[in-house]
Amino acid sequence: MGEKLIDGKEIARQKKALIYEEVAKLKEIGIIPGLAVILVGNNPASKTYVSNKERTCKELGMHSVLIELPDTVSEQDLLNQVNKLNIDPAIHGILVQMPLPDHINEIKVIETISPEKDVDGFHPVNIGRMMTGQDSFLPCTPYGVMEMLDYIGADITGKHVVIVGRSNIVGKPAGQLFLNKNATVTYCHSKTNDLKAFTRQADILVAAVGKVNIITKDHVKDGAIVIDVGMNRNSEGKLCGDVDFKNVKEVAGYITPVPGGVGPMTIIMLMFNTLKAAKKIQNLATTVQK
Repeated sequence: MGEKLIDGKEIARQKKALIYEEVAKLKEIGIIPGLAVILVGNNPASKTYVSNKERTCKELGMHSVLIELPDTVSEQDLLNQVNKLNIDPAIHGILVQMPLPDHINEIKVIETISPEKDVDGFHPVNIGRMMTGQDSFLPCTPYGVMEMLDYIGADITGKHVVIVGRSNIVGKPAGQLFLNKNATVTYCHSKTNDLKAFTRQADILVAAVGKVNIITKDHVKDGAIVIDVGMNRNSEGKLCGDVDFKNVKEVAGYITPVPGGVGPMTIIMLMFNTLKAAKKIQNLATTVQK
C-alpha cells in the first residue's frame, strides 16, 4: 500500500493566503486583529513556538504583542497581565505559552483569559461549547488535524478513529471533534493493555503521546490514515514524531510527516481563531471557511 503524504505546509500556505485577504479587508475599515502572547521563563521550545507565532502574525498583517516574564513571576502578577489584556481593545486573542513554572496554577491562568479572547480554545466555556456542538474557539492542534482531513476529502462519518493520547490539549478535544463528525472514537493511553489490538482497528489513527516510534508498522492496518501529532527528538537529535514514519508509510493510505505535518497547521489555526475573535468582537461575519 503506497502512502499519500498529507503536506501540512502546503495546506497551511493556502489557508494563510485566505486569512491574509480577510485581514486586509478588516484593515480597510480600521480593524487590525491583535494577538498577545505571554511567555514565562526561557524554555527553548516555548521560545521557538512563540517566535514562529509572532512571525506569522506579522506576515499576515496582524498586530502582535509579546510579553516576556521571568520564571520567578508571581501567579498574581501573571493574572494581572492577563486581565490587562482582557480589557485592551487592540487585543482580540490572548495566548499564555505553556508549560508554566510549577508555582503557577495553569488552570487558573486559562480560566482568567476571557472566553471571547481564548484563541487557544482551552477555556472551560469554549471546551463546553465544543462538547455540545456550539460555535466556539477550537483547540488549534486538533482543529488543524480536522482541516487536514477535510483537505484530502476524508469521509469521517462512521469511521473508527483511534486516538493514542489523552491530553487536554490534543487527545481529548480531538476525540470530541471526531465525535462531532459522527466518527466512532476509541481513546488509548499509557495504561491501555495490548495497544496494537486497538490501533489495528483504526480507519484513522492519531498518535499524540510524545514518545518516539510508539506507533510501528505492526500497529497500523493497511490503508489507514495516520496523523502524527508527536514532536520529539530521536537519539540522533533529529526532530521526529510518535510514528515510525519510514516503515508505517508502507502500509498507510495517508500519513503526515514530522516536521511539516500537523505543526504548521497548529499555528495557522491560531491565526484563524484570532481573526475570528476580531470579527466576533466587532460583530462581523467570518468569511474564511473554517
